[in-house]
This record gives sequence, C-alpha cells and structure tokens, in this order.
Amino acid sequence: MVEVKDLFNLDETIAKALFEDVTYPWEVLPRIGGFIKELGMTLLTEEYDHPQEDVWIARSAKVAPTASITGPCIIGKEAEVRHCAFIRGNAIVGEGAVVGNSTELKNVVLFNKVQVPHYNYVGDSVLGYKAHMGAGSITSNVKSDKTLVCVNVNGVKMETGLKKFGAMVGDNVEVGCGSILNPGTVVGRESNIYPLSSVRGYVKEKSIYKKQGEVVEKR
Repeated sequence: MVEVKDLFNLDETIAKALFEDVTYPWEVLPRIGGFIKELGMTLLTEEYDHPQEDVWIARSAKVAPTASITGPCIIGKEAEVRHCAFIRGNAIVGEGAVVGNSTELKNVVLFNKVQVPHYNYVGDSVLGYKAHMGAGSITSNVKSDKTLVCVNVNGVKMETGLKKFGAMVGDNVEVGCGSILNPGTVVGRESNIYPLSSVRGYVKEKSIYKKQGEVVEKR
C-alpha cells in the first residue's frame, strides 16, 4: 500500500532511476542531492541551461527573476517557478510543474505536472504526478520531539530511520487549502484531503479525508 509501485507512475519523472532500486519511496530522501548532481551532468546543453553550480534549468521553463534557487536542483521542461519562490537545494521540479509565489522547497522530488502554487512548504517529501497542494498547505517534516519518523499504516508502525520526513503524496492527489501533512504521512493515489486538515499516517488510495477518523472511499 505504501510502496513506490502503489503510489507513483515512474514514467512521469526525470528521477525514475532514483526509485527503481528501492521498495519504499522515503528511501530516496537521503539520495536526492547526489542523484541530481549525477543526472545534471548528463542533461543536453541545448535543452538545459547551467547557470550556476549544481543547478540545471530547462530552456523552456519560466523562472521569475525574484526566485531564489540553490543547488543541487533540476527544473524541468515547461515548468514555472513564480515570484519569490525559494528553492533551498536537493530539489527536482518536474516537467510542467508549478512552484508558486513564496513557496519553499527543500529535498524534494516533484513529479511532472505537480502544482504547489501558493504559499506552500514542501520539505523531505515526494509529490506524485499531477498532485496539487492548495494554498497554504504544507508538509511538516520534523517531529516536535525530534525523534525518528515512523509511518503508521493501519496501526502498524514502519521504522524509516529518518529524522526528517515530510510526506509521500501519490499521483493525482488533491490537498485542500491550509492543510498540514504531518511527518511520515503517506497519501494514496487519487485521494482528496479536505481543507484545514491535520493529516498523519496512511490515507488509502481513492479516499476522501474529512478529518482524523473520518475517511471515506470515493464513489
């Protein structure tokens, strides 16, 4: 239910090779930066600019002059990085993705067509194809007691060995405005999260998350 194959279409990311030798998607989090550096050196110069060390930006992407971008980072074809976006490093922005005004990214993989368009924070997370985070929704990536993050799947705790782990968000997930995805959250494909939700644990695919303890299947 929470394996890579359950959550993501790997044909919809330039980072396909990053996921192919792992079972659980959070296993890639410590490897994103190194993967970007290796992949970046193979990108075609006629398709990608290399404006600074460890930063590659597709020539067809639109990047606002006020955006702050620190490598390692790859911004894909036709992507849009808007006014005052803050990309702090170890970030892959997929083809056709939108990183909006005042949105902050750190150690993330955004698959193609992901939208994080308004005041979002996404850290130590993976967002699948066409996932969308409503205005002000964020991933919380560190527990308040600073202990290692576990993934709780139907009462079974899975150890990750990670102190920083935000959320694994499957393909075509809609996260409502103002929601918080707590550390270790996994949201299955095609699920919807109600606005102003505080989500933790595992949300089954094709579900509607209304509040903790009230999750219904889509009809």
